[in-house]
Amino acid sequence: MENVCRHFGPCGGCDWQDLAYDAQLRRKRQRLEDLLQSTLGRHAPAVEPTIGMRPDASGAPWGFRNKASFVFGEAPDRRGSVIGHYAMQSRNVVPITECPVHEPRANHIAFALHDHLSRAQVSAAGPTLRGVLRHLIIRTTRDGREAVAMLVVTRNDKSLRAPIRAFLATADAPDGFYLNIHDRPGPYMVGRETMRLAGRSHVRERVAGMSFLVSPTAFFQTNIEAAEAIVQIVLETAGALAPGSNVLDLYAGGGLFALPLAARGHVVTAVEENAHAIRDADANVRLNKLSGGTVRLHAGRVEDALHTMRRDPVDLVVLDPPRDGCPPPVLDHLFGRLRPPLVIYVSCNPEALADELPVIREHGYEIARVRPVDMFPHTTHIESVVELRRMPKVPRVSKVPRVRRA
Repeated sequence: MENVCRHFGPCGGCDWQDLAYDAQLRRKRQRLEDLLQSTLGRHAPAVEPTIGMRPDASGAPWGFRNKASFVFGEAPDRRGSVIGHYAMQSRNVVPITECPVHEPRANHIAFALHDHLSRAQVSAAGPTLRGVLRHLIIRTTRDGREAVAMLVVTRNDKSLRAPIRAFLATADAPDGFYLNIHDRPGPYMVGRETMRLAGRSHVRERVAGMSFLVSPTAFFQTNIEAAEAIVQIVLETAGALAPGSNVLDLYAGGGLFALPLAARGHVVTAVEENAHAIRDADANVRLNKLSGGTVRLHAGRVEDALHTMRRDPVDLVVLDPPRDGCPPPVLDHLFGRLRPPLVIYVSCNPEALADELPVIREHGYEIARVRPVDMFPHTTHIESVVELRRMPKVPRVSKVPRVRRA
């Protein structure tokens, strides 16, 4: 496939732009099959074809990232800044003038803001954090009609005031604008102090007939089209449940799965540790006017919640852990003690998934279906939805050592 982006290669954002899209989908399926085969052997399930995105006239999807992130780097003359992405396997910033995987309005906002900051010679934070500019995060709706941006800086420096004021007065400005103060080193993009400078606090997105308020840093899927596909798989898999069934949504985020399941008549207990995500979930429940008691929000770690929550029978568990996967105590309690008849595991890390499925199988669960979904085209990232069903009798299988991949 002809490379679309002029920065492909040096930029670390995409590594498969030179591969035809249908070949990308086949390669992701094969990669997942190989990983499951390596840990499950003859018990490895068949992996269904990767669910891809709708391509445009070029034969591939573009403009699908509804959450766009940029990093600022020092300009070559050490005056002002450049805006871009990190180089492959590096913390060096590659300046960019386009990014076709982002929703177009996000790019427009980013480059327009940077023009104002650059003319004012606002400095980039740099490795020592002596400068000001660190990151820019923009959240758009999938149609680009709504956008909210957050500028992450080391301090609320006076050099920011004039360029931000000038930018917000133009037609390029987003519908809402935040300033976040992040003065500490480390891998996190966002600091603890946030100020809303203008406009609205969220964009409103619709998934599976439900409305969601999404802020720039909300725990919400980056690609709304792919998120819709995953939610539809979850609803389809849960389709045989009787109305009023008890559902446990673990690592629930802002309610992406909890709300559509509740709207279909189930009683959902949503567990989420992140305080911002819980607040978003509560706002989304009220926004959708879901009847009282259909969604019960539980703020706290999943490990703790599984031990302290009521022992009501659970008909379905939706499991959507962070990239590191599920800690062993969660797997043991969920599959060894709670033992729901049906679990839907949404995985963003195929390596962690491959390591955990043998442990889950030890507890007497059948791997009924594995469906990869292409959340991030043109990259090696694989999202998977796994249907796990409790078997009537625990089979005799050899113990699998719990060794995480390096």
